[in-house]
Amino acid sequence: MTKRSILIIFGLAVIGVVILISGNEKTENNNFKMTNKVSDSLYYNVQEICNTSKAYRLDSIFNRYNKRGIFNGAVLYGERGNIIFNKAYGFSNFRKKELLTTTSSFQLASVSKMFTAMAIMILIEKDKLSYDDSLTKYIPEFPYSGITIRQLLQHRTGLPRYMSLTDKHWDINKPINNKDVIQLFVEYKPERYYRPDECFHYCNTNYILLASIVERISKKFFDVFVKENIFDPLSMDNSFVYNLRGDTAISYRVQAGTPGYRSRGWRMIEVGDYYLNGVMGDKGVYSTVEDLFKFNQALDSGALVSTSSLKEAFNPGSPQLNSQKDNYGFGWRIKTKMDSTAYHFGWWKGFRTYYIRDMKNERVLIALTNTHNGISSKVFWDIIQENLDSDELLEVYHQLE
Repeated sequence: MTKRSILIIFGLAVIGVVILISGNEKTENNNFKMTNKVSDSLYYNVQEICNTSKAYRLDSIFNRYNKRGIFNGAVLYGERGNIIFNKAYGFSNFRKKELLTTTSSFQLASVSKMFTAMAIMILIEKDKLSYDDSLTKYIPEFPYSGITIRQLLQHRTGLPRYMSLTDKHWDINKPINNKDVIQLFVEYKPERYYRPDECFHYCNTNYILLASIVERISKKFFDVFVKENIFDPLSMDNSFVYNLRGDTAISYRVQAGTPGYRSRGWRMIEVGDYYLNGVMGDKGVYSTVEDLFKFNQALDSGALVSTSSLKEAFNPGSPQLNSQKDNYGFGWRIKTKMDSTAYHFGWWKGFRTYYIRDMKNERVLIALTNTHNGISSKVFWDIIQENLDSDELLEVYHQLE
């Protein structure tokens, strides 16, 4: 047995004894929740001890980053359908010093795309459309031919970025919506980057078009469809799709959810509303770590769509992509160097989001932040791959003293 293994076993044993003697759990605030609790008997379950050690280690990691000013948000880690760790750090309002909670709603940025893809899959299973249908079947005025629903989902359309088009041809003091964006494409017809299905090119335009297809098929606004078909069935009560419908001017503040912040020297400045917040599909979903865990459980159980549909969503959509680069499915990036792992990260106007789903080991890690700056994504990959050494386990013991 190696020295490392001995230290790990010793660390776990000490943690178990300390917990049994103390007879209770020490937590810094009520946001620290663990579903697995250590038995009061002299015989303890090794898995429960492992889960407890992971929870305290994660608390140590994020508490340290919060004190250094590089993590302000909420984080949830789960295994095999159980929440192992769930806690919020920092402020929802820096000026008023109001604290974040695990039910605070954050802008998900590009993590929103998985909900757009799910809306399409729900319509597929209702026989309302097919993956190989043409985009122009549902948006006939769109001036580019040869694009399918599947290519939109997998970012293989070669379409130009809508944000470049709107910045050039729209009054940024006035809200814009999906219909307006489509009309700008009709009017100006910017040149494509590539021919359809020629290569992978991540582009937000694809997902606003998918949201628009959902609207045209369902005869409902995209935010309403998502609420009725995803959020309500899963009791995701603190989740919604933000939009500027009915607004004629840009408000100073985003009128829903937790505000986002950017740093100006030592000060944190609230990010105001923005004209592109009226566009849905590529971003705009607000949710919580606890609601996203409900969504993750629905993916495991097939509660929204069948397991065969989900399997296709997690398949790489670009077989010829460079083997060193991560692939893309339906609203999910596919980790090339990890077995059965899908994820998505996001950034938008004062928010950073991280969602990693390790399906082989039944692990999920969700972190939502409301500041422009953030920690490296390597931290989250180390956590999901359990790159914690024996010294870190012994540090857990010292925290329990």
